[in-house]
Amino acid sequence: MPLNPDSELAKLMATLPQVGTVQWIGLRPARDERMNPVESVEAIAEGGLRGDRYKGGSGKRGITLIQAEHLPAIAALAGRGVEPVLLRRNVVVSGIPLIALKDRRFRIGEVVLEGTESCDPCSRMETALGAGGYNAMRGMGGLCARIVSGGNFRVGDEVVAL
Repeated sequence: MPLNPDSELAKLMATLPQVGTVQWIGLRPARDERMNPVESVEAIAEGGLRGDRYKGGSGKRGITLIQAEHLPAIAALAGRGVEPVLLRRNVVVSGIPLIALKDRRFRIGEVVLEGTESCDPCSRMETALGAGGYNAMRGMGGLCARIVSGGNFRVGDEVVAL
């Protein structure tokens, strides 16, 4: 059931004065390859990130983001250190709650994105983080987004709800 836009809950959910920051960007050129950290990237409208395996037009999953504030919690639950390169997400963002960007548009650098769905962990987290890695990441896997308007963004750019 859609939320009544005049309800108190809808008003609370629409209030997002925080501005986030891109902390890390990673690309994976092919299936089963390691993520490669980069300082900047080109986002292709209705596609993906240039140099990433999903660049050809993956719709709702053109880009994946994870919240920097969740990394220590994932590490604690996995019982080991966690680096962004292990988590198979394209962008690590701090300072803004990613879940609040689901079903709304936001901007990173020149790029306009739309949060489409939660980015649940996959079974590969067992290999990346060890036994229990999948469960350590549940609820903290981040956000998938489609690229509405392409352009470039870089580490340090702001993440702003529109």
